[in-house]
Amino acid sequence: MTDFQIQEDTRVRAGGDQMSCDLDGEAAILHLPSGCYYGLDEVGATVWRLLAEPVRVGDIQRAVEEEYEVEHEICARDVRHLLGELVNAGIVEIVE
Repeated sequence: MTDFQIQEDTRVRAGGDQMSCDLDGEAAILHLPSGCYYGLDEVGATVWRLLAEPVRVGDIQRAVEEEYEVEHEICARDVRHLLGELVNAGIVEIVE
């Protein structure tokens, strides 16, 4: 797991060492340095699309809450967990 805390005001973006594509509403991501593929379901793909430009985690959470009508606490936990996994995998970057 990550050794940092992802907060609502943390800014993140998709890293440059990856390629991705849409697969019927889901996403497939290839981390070029490792050759590992990652698959994201529909909700994860929504998060992934938002990472095209630097974005605040809170803005991602609000977009997911609105689109999928999920409770704030559950959404915050799940979005932060996903982002932590993607940061650890090297396909998402924290923007300073």
